[in-house]
Amino acid sequence: MKPRLFQNRVVPGFVLAILACVLLSAANEVYRRVPQPAAGGSANQSPASAATMPVATSDRMAWFRHDKFGMFIHWGPYSKLAGEWQGHRIPVGTEAEWIMQRFNIPVAEYRQLAHQFNPTHFNPQEWVSLAQATGMKYIVVTAKHHDGFAMYRSQVSQYNIVDWTPFGRDPLMELSQACQKAGIRFCVYYSHREDWDHPDGYGNNWDYDRSKKDFDRYLEQKSKPQLRELLTNYGPIGLVWFDRGMDTPEHARQIVDLVHQLQPRCLISGRVGSYGQELMGDYQDMGDNGMPTGGLEEYWETPQTLNTTWGFSRFDEQWKTPGNVIHRLVEIVSQGGNYLLNVGPTGEGVIPQPSVERLHEIGAWLKVNGEAIYGTTYGPVQGQSFGRTTRKGNTIYVHVFEWPKGALELSGLRSRTISATLLAGGRPLAFKQSGDRVWLTLPEEAPDPSVSVIALRTE
Repeated sequence: MKPRLFQNRVVPGFVLAILACVLLSAANEVYRRVPQPAAGGSANQSPASAATMPVATSDRMAWFRHDKFGMFIHWGPYSKLAGEWQGHRIPVGTEAEWIMQRFNIPVAEYRQLAHQFNPTHFNPQEWVSLAQATGMKYIVVTAKHHDGFAMYRSQVSQYNIVDWTPFGRDPLMELSQACQKAGIRFCVYYSHREDWDHPDGYGNNWDYDRSKKDFDRYLEQKSKPQLRELLTNYGPIGLVWFDRGMDTPEHARQIVDLVHQLQPRCLISGRVGSYGQELMGDYQDMGDNGMPTGGLEEYWETPQTLNTTWGFSRFDEQWKTPGNVIHRLVEIVSQGGNYLLNVGPTGEGVIPQPSVERLHEIGAWLKVNGEAIYGTTYGPVQGQSFGRTTRKGNTIYVHVFEWPKGALELSGLRSRTISATLLAGGRPLAFKQSGDRVWLTLPEEAPDPSVSVIALRTE
């Protein structure tokens, strides 16, 4: 991860092999030939072996629009370094997973460090169970970050966790199987342009002469073949989270086409292309920890850290509070976006306890108030001091950040209100309505110290 400006444009239609293109005036949908997973298929079943049927683009996005909340996992050999190399510390607020570039660690030395990577405490069921307890619906895990190390068994390069380390296991296979069993959508992060280990990849100009790099060779030798492995051997992939953009629109298009060829249901993040290029992904990615400055016409997602770094750093104790995270979740969903919250496991494969404690508190809030998040969209009342609103069908969910004393006034409601109920405990609230204004009579104490939610049923 690295901060990056977002692109605020309308998503264009794209596809590798167009079998039918029907322009609908109401929906402007692009139809694709999409593989359907065979009933009872295993996690390592090739998607290409499944039957196909045309599915609209909006149908491919249905789970993303509904699920709203996912877990990001940044994990690799940099996690073992924990933010320090030869006495030099990554400053707090700086990305620990960038340590190889920040200190220009030679490839040979970093490879030797990777040889010692042995996360013996890794337990995929524990990670997936934590995501479930938090109320997260999808997991995005780093298959290859910018350091070039594959966190799965790759036949393309021996520089992977199975063949290069004493660990000898494929954590992505284990995670994909655990996700499938738990009903969590499995997704991968893949750094398609940046690669500090490969002599032709972007980013390493301290070991390799930039003028002698052949980027096409890197794409054909490593980037594309590894993507083929991930999209062929790990079952249905919900989305591929690309990062750092691409040098040309043509190269970005090749990556997009490859994904759609192998798994047409798989979504593609907006960072597959570079800032200034057309948006080639299925949804827009905000800058790291960012929010849109205004309304967006496309689907979007905000990635955020629980402290200040993505990869694990033992020096970073600047943890966000559960209340802060819940507020951000509501703000994002109320504006039509998704929230991808990051954890950075240690080099031993353990998610830090401060992360676990916060995630459990967030999950407890969602257990009570989840209906106001999942499957909702932006609400009709925004920009008021009390908080935000979301909407699902004829129900408006009022998320109250600052609990007022006695009464709450809402303006801008054009439908007649039928009932008002606190989600916590189900207590009905007295109300009156005049025109587009509704006055709610509230109990003295807020039901929740972070965000209390009132469900307004309307005509």
